Parts: sequence; structure tokens; C-alpha cells
Amino acid sequence: MSDDAATGGTMKRDLNLVREILLWATAQDGGYVSGNPSLPDYTDDQIAYHVHLMWQAGLVDAADATHLQSPGPSAILLSVTWAGHDFIDAAKDASLWEKAKTRIVASGGSFTFDLLKEVLSSLAKAQLGL
Repeated sequence: MSDDAATGGTMKRDLNLVREILLWATAQDGGYVSGNPSLPDYTDDQIAYHVHLMWQAGLVDAADATHLQSPGPSAILLSVTWAGHDFIDAAKDASLWEKAKTRIVASGGSFTFDLLKEVLSSLAKAQLGL
């Protein structure tokens, strides 16, 4: 968990959390999720914010749960979309995930979602000999 998260500071996008939420959601029976996961090292507010971001990115379907006392936008996870399944299929392998993050950081690139998807896809193709 980041220092900001531990102290209730600013919300920052955390692609590791996005991966954890998708791993959890795709492990649920039936394809329908009726709420957000409880994940170690993350607060409910962080998870709800990231579900909202994932909803905006088209990775999940969700219901808006933002209210006046919310620290920021929040959403409740309902299901994973086709794009969400594609992303987690590429990011499921922990060694590929770590290689992709290392490659991006080593090249000095910013850790964006689109770049991460491209690197994961490239690594997966290389692993298959394509």
C-alpha cells in the first residue's frame, strides 16, 4: 500500500490494484459480481475508486456509488466486460505482469494502461513464439 493510501491521502491510479480486482472478479462463479472485493493492503474507498476508473475504461460494468461524503468517485462492480477479460487474460501470468512493468520502468516510459496492454501482448506473443 502506498503512503498516501495508508494516511488517507490523494487517490492515485494503481494498475496493480486494477489487476487484483479483475483477478478476483473473473474468479467468481457465473460472471456476475454483486459488489467490490475486500483486498489486503487496500481500503474500500481505493477499491471503489478503481472500480469507477475501470468502468470509465470499459473494463467492467458497474453502478455509480458516489455520494456527498465520498472521498472521490466510486462504483460497485457488476461484471467484467470483454475488454476486461482480454486484459486479465494477458495480465494473469504473474511473471509476464512483472516483466511488463519492469520493461516499461526500465525504458523510462510512463506506466499507462494502453502501454501496459501493448507490452503484455508483445510478451505473450513472444512466449508463444509469434
